[in-house]
Amino acid sequence: MVDKKDKPLILVTNDDGIDSKGINELAIIASNFGNVYVVAPDKPQSGMSSAITLESIIRCNLYENVNSNIVKYSCTGTPVDCVKLAINKILPRKPDLVLSGINHGSNSSINVIYSGTMAAAFEGCLEKIPSIGFSLLDYSSNADFNHCTEIVHSIVEKILNNGLENGVCLNVNIPKKSNENIKGIKICRQADANWIEEFDERVDPKKLNYFWLTGTFVNYDSGNDTDEQALKENYISIVPVKYDLTNHNYISSLKKIFNE
Repeated sequence: MVDKKDKPLILVTNDDGIDSKGINELAIIASNFGNVYVVAPDKPQSGMSSAITLESIIRCNLYENVNSNIVKYSCTGTPVDCVKLAINKILPRKPDLVLSGINHGSNSSINVIYSGTMAAAFEGCLEKIPSIGFSLLDYSSNADFNHCTEIVHSIVEKILNNGLENGVCLNVNIPKKSNENIKGIKICRQADANWIEEFDERVDPKKLNYFWLTGTFVNYDSGNDTDEQALKENYISIVPVKYDLTNHNYISSLKKIFNE
């Protein structure tokens, strides 16, 4: 929760790259609440999850002073690199909020573990900073974000005013714009779903084999309380997620197996 006397400092990042339409929309929305630092990859980094750069240098340079409230930095690293650098080297102090997105495409269900967008939110969460990842179910580089503005504004305002439990960040997915109005918000659990991967094998001009990863998303979950179901019904899904991957409910059963 931010002290109302202070102007919030907000870090904005993503995995689609600093020139993506989604991050520009998010930065503008965030600037209504305080001072915004955008620190984002210089190129698309989708699917990077929590990868960090260890075997090469990272460069991070001032990209643009948009206005008095928004400053942009371009980084050669991953989304998590961007958050780490921003907090430790670029921002004048620890931010009050970390916002990641708005991603071009879904990060619902199992996508959350592969997502660079959500990994950046997890990184903020690790630093005890309230953090939110936003995604729009539209993969187009020119996606229409107009219907997102009021929604994102409302969610950001609520979290700035109320904070989040330590160790928890929010995974917010927004339906693609359509002729049907969004019905509202649903607080959900992550659906039990997965990708059935396929590798399209091809041969390059040098007669060497290479592969393109493709696949089909399969939802195994018939529950009515999942993010996939909410999105199917044209609701915004909000899933509280945490970086502690311990299965606490299984500890006692596992102790019996190991005679502990």
